[in-house]
Amino acid sequence: MAIKVLKPGLATTVQDLGRPGYYHIGIPLSGGMDRHALAAANLLVGNPEGAAVLEAVFMGPELEFAEDALVAVTGAELPPKLDGQPQQTWSSFKVKAGQKLAFDFLKKGARAYIAVAGGIDVPVVLGSRSTYALGALGGFKGRKLEASDELPVGTPTTTVDEGRTVADDLRGLPAGTPTELRVMPGLYWHRITEAAGIGFFTDTWKVAPEADRIGYRFRGGKPLDFVPRQPPFGAGSDPSNITDACYPYGSIQVPGGTEPIVLHRDAVSGGGYFMVGTVISADMDLIGQLQPNTPVKFVKVDMETALSARREKAELSAKLRSALMT
Repeated sequence: MAIKVLKPGLATTVQDLGRPGYYHIGIPLSGGMDRHALAAANLLVGNPEGAAVLEAVFMGPELEFAEDALVAVTGAELPPKLDGQPQQTWSSFKVKAGQKLAFDFLKKGARAYIAVAGGIDVPVVLGSRSTYALGALGGFKGRKLEASDELPVGTPTTTVDEGRTVADDLRGLPAGTPTELRVMPGLYWHRITEAAGIGFFTDTWKVAPEADRIGYRFRGGKPLDFVPRQPPFGAGSDPSNITDACYPYGSIQVPGGTEPIVLHRDAVSGGGYFMVGTVISADMDLIGQLQPNTPVKFVKVDMETALSARREKAELSAKLRSALMT
C-alpha cells in the first residue's frame, strides 16, 4: 500500500518516538515534538504507540490513498476533510481507496499527527524512522515531504474499529494564558545577576517566528545582566559565552542575554552558550504546540516538582493506553 502526496503542507515529516542513544555523538533524539499526541494517534488505529506517523506543522498535507486504510489525526486542531467531508480529530475514521485526505485551516496548536494503520513504513535508521532533516537522516529520504512522494505503509498487526475516540481529559494538559513552562535553574545560573534572575521569571515572553524542531526562540522580556568576569580559556568574549558544554533537551540558552531559546527534539548536542535553566520533561510536548506570538511565562520549580510532573505525565500515558488497548 502507498499514500501519494498531492500537496506536502508547510513542513510535513515522518516521525516516531525518536532514536535515543546517539546524542553524545551529535545525533539528536528527533521524533514527535508532541509525543503524547503521536502515541494517541497510533493507538487509535491499532498501531504500537511508537509507530511512524506524519507530523504536520501549521498546515496539513493533501494525501491520496491507494488502498483502504484506517486513519487518525491528533495534536493540533487541524480539521481533516475526506473528499471534502469534515472528519473528527482525536478519532479514527476509514479512508477508501482513491479518496483524498486534506485539512482545513489550523484552529489551535501547531503540530498535528496523522497515523495510518500499519504505520509509515520508511527504512529504520539507527533504530528509528524519524526524520532529522538537518542531518538528512531517516524519515522519507531524510527530508520533509514534497509533492508526488509516495509513502509506503506497513501491514496492520491488529484490527480495530473506526470511531474510537480519545476523551478530552486524556488529550494532554491544557495550556492557560499565558502558557506556563516550568523551569529548573541550571548550572550556569550564577552567571546572571539576582535582578536578572528575578526578571527572567516575572517577565512575559512571546514565542518568536523562529520556532522549529531545533529550538523555540522567545522575545519580549528584559535582557539579562551578567555578573562581571574574566572569560575562561576557551570561552568567547560575550558574557553569555562559556567553554563548550553539553546541551540537554529543554535547556534554555540565551545568546547575548537577549532572547531565550529552548532546545527541542532536533537540537544540537553542545556548544558555547550558557544555559539559564532547563524546561522540565513534562512540559516539552506543550512547547511543540505553541504558535508564534503566544505569551509565555517561565516558572521556577525544584527537582521534587519536576519529578512529580513527570509521574503525572506517565500516569496520563498509562490511562490513554488503558482506554485504547482494551
